[in-house]
Amino acid sequence: MLRSLWLALALTGPLFAADPLPCVRPSKDNTHFVTPDGKRFVVWGVNYDHDSTDRLLEDYWHDEWNSVVEDFREIKALGANVVRVHLQVGKFLDAPDRPNAKNLERFEKLVGLAEETGLYLDVTGLGCYHKKDVPAWYDKLDEAGRWAAQEVFWTAIAKAGKGRPAIFCYDLMNEPILPGAKPEKDWLAGDFGGKHFVQRIALDLKGRTREDVAKSWIKKLTTAIRAVDPEPMLTVGVIPWAQVFKGAKPDFNAPGVGDPLDFVSVHFYPKKGDVAGSLAALKAYEVGKPLVIEEIFPLSCSLEEAAEFIDRSKSHVDGWVSFYWGKTIAENEKAGDLKGAIVAKWLAWFRDNAKKYRDDRP
Repeated sequence: MLRSLWLALALTGPLFAADPLPCVRPSKDNTHFVTPDGKRFVVWGVNYDHDSTDRLLEDYWHDEWNSVVEDFREIKALGANVVRVHLQVGKFLDAPDRPNAKNLERFEKLVGLAEETGLYLDVTGLGCYHKKDVPAWYDKLDEAGRWAAQEVFWTAIAKAGKGRPAIFCYDLMNEPILPGAKPEKDWLAGDFGGKHFVQRIALDLKGRTREDVAKSWIKKLTTAIRAVDPEPMLTVGVIPWAQVFKGAKPDFNAPGVGDPLDFVSVHFYPKKGDVAGSLAALKAYEVGKPLVIEEIFPLSCSLEEAAEFIDRSKSHVDGWVSFYWGKTIAENEKAGDLKGAIVAKWLAWFRDNAKKYRDDRP
């Protein structure tokens, strides 16, 4: 009770948004985001990918809906305007051609919560984060069958979110990758902390170029979404290969490949002692569209270096999305461990700098 009261008082405005969220779209010159009145919109958001016990959203959003509501209010109190949620294939498809009605209904309820709270949603789909939850039938599909199932997934999600201004964007997949010259056997790449964030969209090039595969996949899924709802922005959250390999070029945002995408989403974790190198790598993703750092956290650097990266990138970046794992600043501090201390300090910085990066832009 006291926690809920504190959260209500902590918000800078009313507990729920009084007015409908305005639609956000790329500007006419394609350099940034704007609302219908021409006001610039800068993303200042969080990934809401799991809770403090490592459960994915769909693991608890039916039985513990009140926790989701509290988390959204806490996120709003931090000054965020966008929440990135991650939807798993196994929770939204019961079969290659049969969506899960129960979770689609819950997704619609989540969209409503976002609208009530005054937050936009970055809806990232096709997740296979917990390998044990990936349906056996999905892994057995060949490339064509897998893409067809992905089309069914996105068609269902687009129908559920149609006409809702809280949908900031649909992110086709988190960190998709392409095969090299040698065929692959597993759709999922290595795990990180028990989760598989990286996923292949093909196992074998079969004489095609990597660009051809990426282009065909993007076209198939974007066409499916826009056949249902042409309004929401579309993107793909990519690994910054230019940060890993000097001179690497974007696979999914290359000219002629990522043309159907409305903006670039790239995941950047600045390296300790090399903020300048991370900023240099970021330039590879300036392709004439709005640019969002869809994941950022002081994972491989200090808080000060992560903050420096954000500040020095603000001249050409249109938003940053960090993380929120279901615990407030006070709760993280109370944990009494190193992780809690780091997260608490970062969330405090995120909150204290929200206006500077979110609103104070010409």
